[in-house]
Amino acid sequence: MAGYRSPVDTIMLPRWGSVPLREIEFEDIQEWIVSLSESGSSRFVGRGLSASRTIQSYQVLSQILRFAIKAKRLAANPADDVDLPTVMSGARRYVTHVEVMQLAMASGRFRPLVFTLAYTGIRFGEAIALRTADVDLVRNRIPINRSATGVTGKGIVEIDTKNHTTRAVPAPGILAKNLVHILGGRRPGALVFPSHKGGHLTSTEFRWVFNQAAKDVGLDGVVPHGLRHTAASLAISAGANIKVVQRMLGHKTATLTLDLYGHLFPDDLDTVAAGMDAGARAAADYLRTA
Repeated sequence: MAGYRSPVDTIMLPRWGSVPLREIEFEDIQEWIVSLSESGSSRFVGRGLSASRTIQSYQVLSQILRFAIKAKRLAANPADDVDLPTVMSGARRYVTHVEVMQLAMASGRFRPLVFTLAYTGIRFGEAIALRTADVDLVRNRIPINRSATGVTGKGIVEIDTKNHTTRAVPAPGILAKNLVHILGGRRPGALVFPSHKGGHLTSTEFRWVFNQAAKDVGLDGVVPHGLRHTAASLAISAGANIKVVQRMLGHKTATLTLDLYGHLFPDDLDTVAAGMDAGARAAADYLRTA
């Protein structure tokens, strides 16, 4: 809700807040989208909004209009089929095993957290919500069932995971060894990665150390979320199939995982061609001897 509040107050309501529902037309919404991309909103005049911010603003308006339809206050959604800007995906940087090790060692007390992000692929919010009882060092598994996020005016709040599901991620031996050192003697309900002040670790506190560590080892520009991409690439290079990577990252569908990381899977075209050729040759030999 806090995430939606900002585009509603700063972008959507200044344009549509006083417009009767019956007067909102498709053309008006399309012109609004174009103006957001080119010149921004009333609060950010002079510079266009990013494609992702423009799309988010449109989605909020469209959702409100869909609710109006369900409430029998509107017959059709004038926001349907509006042309939206294209979000250009930036190039992802995948960190190698050696670079993960260097980055973790340079991160000091956050070394176990860096290993966790790079070798499990869990989100930062999921990591800072982990409790000691969640870590199963016997089976080398970490169940992920909560996430923590900062909310303006409320601090850090724990909620369900992004897709409201529970999953278990594998903990490689090197990660398990690091976790053993920091979890010994802790209460089951204690946070695995607490702030130095107590309570949940904030992204600001972590980034202050992480950014300097990345710069020190020649990985300037690598961000914590990039370790999630790294986990996917390392898992794929280790032979994990698409369903395993999907479950590890907590993606809703394997299609999403393929869209993001399909290019990392090995190209098996030569293997397929060789197998089909072998089948064709066997068929030809059978016909010659029949």
